[in-house]
Amino acid sequence: MAFRKYSHSGVEFWDGQHRFEHWYRDNTIYFITSRVRDGFNAFPSDRAKEIFFDRFDYYTKKYEFVSWIETLMINHYHFLGYLKHGENLGPLMQHLHGSVAKLVNDTLPTRHLPFWRTRGNKDYFDGCLRDPLQCRRAFRYTKLQAVRAGIVRDHRTYPHTRIHVDCERGIARALELKAFLQEVPYHRYDRRAAR
Repeated sequence: MAFRKYSHSGVEFWDGQHRFEHWYRDNTIYFITSRVRDGFNAFPSDRAKEIFFDRFDYYTKKYEFVSWIETLMINHYHFLGYLKHGENLGPLMQHLHGSVAKLVNDTLPTRHLPFWRTRGNKDYFDGCLRDPLQCRRAFRYTKLQAVRAGIVRDHRTYPHTRIHVDCERGIARALELKAFLQEVPYHRYDRRAAR
């Protein structure tokens, strides 16, 4: 199974903190999230949202990412799904973010540049999910974004949350494929066990 880590810095720790990095791992369930720089409300219009989903559908298909669920809010998004080839993650995110930034900026009265990237070259967070519990939590978190924000009372009435694969069905398939990152301990779980 192919696996590679990337960080904009070769130093793994800085000031006692682990450096931000992307993981490129084959046969993996990923949770991915990003926010427009400075929390700028870049997706207020239906046109901006249409652009995001058009580009999302195009690039996830091109790079063979099977999305289980995604949600788009006014200034950020979350999605969760299966990636067979880890090396596809970088080009998927580069093309998704580049095309969305260009096309959505074309709809705004003033261009927002850079669109995604913040200090330290962070433009998205990717997490390789470790087990069904973490997967259920990420799925629920994504599903209930609009409810938490007070936009709707029922996630099914928010048109910008799309569910393609039932969570339990996806988990069953991920277990068959051994697609969870179970061999790497999750620090947060270890802390709880130590209490």
